[in-house]
Amino acid sequence: MTHLATERAAPALPRAARSPHQPLAIPAVRLGEGGVLGGWQRRNAEATIGHCVAQLESSGVLDNFRRVVGESGAPYRGFVFADSDLYKTIEAVAWEIARSGTDRWDAWLDDVIGLVARVQEPSGYVMTWIQGVHPEKRFAELHWTHEMYVAGHLIQAAVALDRAAGRDDLLRIATAFADLLDRRFGPGREEGVCGHPEIETALVELYRHTGVERYLALAQRMVDLRGRGLLKVGNLGATYFQDHAPVRQARDAVGHAVRQLYLNAGVTDVHLETGEPALLEAMQAQWDSAHHRKMYLTGAFGSRHRDEAFGDDYELPSDRAYAETCATIADVHWSWRMLLATGEPAAYAETIERELHNALAAAVGDDGTTFFYANPLQLRPDRFSEENAPRERRAWYSCACCPPNLARLLAQVSAYVATSTDDELALHLYADAEIDVPAHLGGGVLRVETSYPDDGAVRLRHDGDRPLRLALRVPSWSSRTVLDGAPAEADADGYLRVDLAGAATLELDLAPRWTRAHHRADALRGARAIEVGPRVYCVEQVDLPDDVALDDLVVDERAPLVRADGATVRTTAAVRPRADALYGPTEQDLSAGEVAVVAIPFARWGNRGSSAMRVWLPVV
Repeated sequence: MTHLATERAAPALPRAARSPHQPLAIPAVRLGEGGVLGGWQRRNAEATIGHCVAQLESSGVLDNFRRVVGESGAPYRGFVFADSDLYKTIEAVAWEIARSGTDRWDAWLDDVIGLVARVQEPSGYVMTWIQGVHPEKRFAELHWTHEMYVAGHLIQAAVALDRAAGRDDLLRIATAFADLLDRRFGPGREEGVCGHPEIETALVELYRHTGVERYLALAQRMVDLRGRGLLKVGNLGATYFQDHAPVRQARDAVGHAVRQLYLNAGVTDVHLETGEPALLEAMQAQWDSAHHRKMYLTGAFGSRHRDEAFGDDYELPSDRAYAETCATIADVHWSWRMLLATGEPAAYAETIERELHNALAAAVGDDGTTFFYANPLQLRPDRFSEENAPRERRAWYSCACCPPNLARLLAQVSAYVATSTDDELALHLYADAEIDVPAHLGGGVLRVETSYPDDGAVRLRHDGDRPLRLALRVPSWSSRTVLDGAPAEADADGYLRVDLAGAATLELDLAPRWTRAHHRADALRGARAIEVGPRVYCVEQVDLPDDVALDDLVVDERAPLVRADGATVRTTAAVRPRADALYGPTEQDLSAGEVAVVAIPFARWGNRGSSAMRVWLPVV
């Protein structure tokens, strides 16, 4: 056992001196299975995790390990970093153990951890693509071999499993690999960074879990070395690898979106432990770049299929959005750490909420076993399927990073609901839940009853011995906020404070609204989107008459938006004639009648077969 008790089973545990907000342990926040987030967690436990476990076998990931030790004659399958699919799945299992106490996967964990142990070399090294296919490339092509990336996911899985279950067999494997990296690349030794950031945040978590200072020192060294031209960037360019400038000087989110966002999570972790102001200053500039100029309305990132990359500022095409699921997951990790680091959590919490209820909710089907890798905001009726951007969700991908990444995020999502400070409990995400109040705030249980975001009412009840100081986030979109029947306003930081003695009800405004894009977003000029609370809406062809094509609709933002049956929004739109000329006079009458339009949450699209879809609708 390590020095942290298993009841501190939570991701991202900063030192108290570096953050006014302390995360609550996963078991301390019990999501109601009838609520939206709780329902996702239940589906994740019942379907998604088991699906990932089965796919590790059928996709060849486990055979890749077996072939290294002569237990399989199958050829290597998958990408160079395929081992990470196993580690992300183990992490998902670990957080599910923390959440529910399940022993369903114990035998499987015995088998796969034993397999990894047999593959690991005495030096601590374990990576099946190098060991079984290209041993000559060991630490020789850091720009592409993903060795430290894979090690990072191994470390995170091991820390999660020990925190959740007090099980340290995988931790011994992970620390041996981390010790090897320290001997090879630690301070005063060889200079090298991984082409795909991830190891940085993992090393900080390992330091937090074990208290071993050299893991933090190695993480800081990885941050310090990036941007010094150590990677062979080739035709992809230095920005693809975030190796174009030192971290403290890099102010714009550029290159491969997942890499940039994982790097930023790690840099923020290092700041949380060291308190270095320059790192936080750089991260705040990066956050503004990514979220104020490069984020899709749904909370997705990456506008270019080539290189899975951020585009220029305001380059946000709907139909060619790459918007990789892993990029949004990486941003949840980063935004959470920024919430902890700055002590000004409202914007970060609202971003996490947007991501959860839109891009990430849409990335997994109702069945919990089909997934989107790319998440466009428009699907044309004649759009062809691409390998990672198919018309319909797939059970798995040749590059299968997203499904197990979703599984590990959903298993730990309760950890993002609330934090505690010295004098209050802050609710960042609204979800049906029971929350154990920390002893220093009076103890007891806070009961949150809500069907949010289907409904804006949040009922609060506390059974402690003294009033509970609560900070309730008021979303920026809530034009009218009511507490116990009276209008209420948030403080300057975006939170409404209340001393809860017994019960109270918060009501947020869920009136549907039209949303426009910045005038520099060329692809979105002259279009509007529909939002309700944190949810983005879309229109699918399946909800239109057979003789009306989705791409022929134009809307008037003065048209009323009416919520119907809780989730859908109804409005009207004009229909343009299909025979309209490619180019024509501006005074041409384009009206061809009017049609009723039903908009559904973007989170729900694609569950009724492949159908044209749009988030942004052209205006009259």
